[in-house]
Amino acid sequence: MSGQTGEAGFPMLVRRVPIHDRQDRKPYDVLAAELEAALAREETYLREKKELSERQAMLAQEFEHRLVNGMQVIASLLSLQSRSAKTPEATDQLMIAARRVASLARVHRRLHLLDHQERVEFKVYLQNLCEDLSALLSQDGSGYAIVVEGADVEIPTTRAIPLGFIVNELVTNAAKYAEGHVTVRIEAASQADRRLSVIDDGPGLPAGFNPEHGNGLGMKIVLSLVQQIGGELRILPGDNGRGTRFTVNF
Repeated sequence: MSGQTGEAGFPMLVRRVPIHDRQDRKPYDVLAAELEAALAREETYLREKKELSERQAMLAQEFEHRLVNGMQVIASLLSLQSRSAKTPEATDQLMIAARRVASLARVHRRLHLLDHQERVEFKVYLQNLCEDLSALLSQDGSGYAIVVEGADVEIPTTRAIPLGFIVNELVTNAAKYAEGHVTVRIEAASQADRRLSVIDDGPGLPAGFNPEHGNGLGMKIVLSLVQQIGGELRILPGDNGRGTRFTVNF
């Protein structure tokens, strides 16, 4: 801006305004184009990420389905093999193995229903699981009553899964010795003090029994899972001093 004199001799105020041509606007156009391209790449990345997640979920579901089916086939083959075993001991061992595999298949099916859940209503979960176990254990005509009682609590799914396997092993083991009645009990004194017990009405364990020194596969599985969740296993007499109580503090 500067002062100049007009034709009549009067001073004039002149403002110089720069005129931008297309070449001057080109950097802004380039920036806008780059921004649009970046947004398009981000949309493509998010779409591909979603599609990948969906494919992974589908593959996991298919894998779980094939796993359960495979375990059921194995259980059936073990059961058939037990019928042609040459000794009663071999028959018993094959039937035990068949039941273990079949019960694990049912546990896997229940666990699949917990996909994408961070927490689970533990009592409801155990009731459904024990209904499956009761049906499985009663296939030979012996009626096993499995009662789930106690507190309604919510626990993380990551904690419920190993606890479900623990219940599976303890209930299956109790069914071999109990007279037909097994109780699964949940107690919750506080968030940091919860107990899960499996109680049977069998003959009880011998004095001085130490699960860490046992040879049974089921107890080794239980001890490993208890250690996995940072819990503690206690073995006590059952209700009214009869049978056995396995309690997991977690």
